[in-house]
Amino acid sequence: MEINPIKHWLPNIDNPLLIAGPCSLESEEQAVETARMLVKDKRVFAYRGGVWKPRTRPGSFEGVGSIGLEWLKTVRQETGLPVGTEVANAQHTEEALNAGLDILWIGARSTASPFVVQEIADVLKGTDAVVMVKNPVNPDVQLWIGALERLNRAGIKNLVAIHRGYTPFGESQYRNQPNWKTVIELRRLMPNLPVICDPSHIGGKREYLYEISQKAFDLGLDGLMVESHRDPSCALSDKNQQLTPADLAKLLDKLVIRQQGSPNSEFVNQLEYLRNRIDAIDTDLLETLAARMEIVRKIGQYKKENNVMALQINRWTELIGKRVALGEKLNIDKTFTKILFQLIHEDSVRMQTEILDEE
Repeated sequence: MEINPIKHWLPNIDNPLLIAGPCSLESEEQAVETARMLVKDKRVFAYRGGVWKPRTRPGSFEGVGSIGLEWLKTVRQETGLPVGTEVANAQHTEEALNAGLDILWIGARSTASPFVVQEIADVLKGTDAVVMVKNPVNPDVQLWIGALERLNRAGIKNLVAIHRGYTPFGESQYRNQPNWKTVIELRRLMPNLPVICDPSHIGGKREYLYEISQKAFDLGLDGLMVESHRDPSCALSDKNQQLTPADLAKLLDKLVIRQQGSPNSEFVNQLEYLRNRIDAIDTDLLETLAARMEIVRKIGQYKKENNVMALQINRWTELIGKRVALGEKLNIDKTFTKILFQLIHEDSVRMQTEILDEE
């Protein structure tokens, strides 16, 4: 896909992209006053404000509707900041385009529906719109890419992906699980696609925003979309995850922006040496795994000859306990060890089952 860099549509940008503004626009005064406070920080390059708010339950504040588009135009006129909002269907998209908004984004619920994305793409066809696409609610990188492809096929080249986390299964300290590996996979598959992070929706609480934002920059993401409200305590939606403009500035002051590389020749040489060591260790790991799998095959054949089932749950329980304990002694994270050996064991059972089923 042909995708333009951020600098193509935002030529004055000289730092990571930062988009900030309220979760929801609540009044013209709130929208404009928040913008006036944000524009004082030159690290803010664009203003966001929710006009239509897709909510899980009816009866919650679902946004002010189309009148908010006029407030966004006022914000742009008074501050000079590009302005944007979320669109969730074709009608929203038409209204936002007619209002001349600079940035549109598609939310996680909409990204999860190819029909909705296609309807939005059909409206955008033939325009030079800037469109940002949040990840779907579940960690499906192909569904995320599919949404981007639909827009690109409609001629949209000013694309940005937004990582906002995934619906957690079970208990989580965050509102949405980061699942950074999905973002890494997206970047591997689409290396020319700008990707920014929405720490507000990942964290759900102000106290988590710094650690999530720093992680995003540590992984080389291209910027942040952060919710900021003049007085979060009075916000009509998501008050716990919004920062005042002053607190946003403090957060930005703490963040360390990582570079792609270093001109230090000693660093380059040492990095190359360590990477070569990793390559050699990886080769050893794969050869060791291959030897293990060969033993698994022999066990499978021996079980078949003696009419014994593939899965031995007591053996598995004992094995995983011993491996996790050994991993901890070797300073390896126990969750990593558990996941690693679960994968190895699942494939071992698969291999033995295939042997048992052979004619």
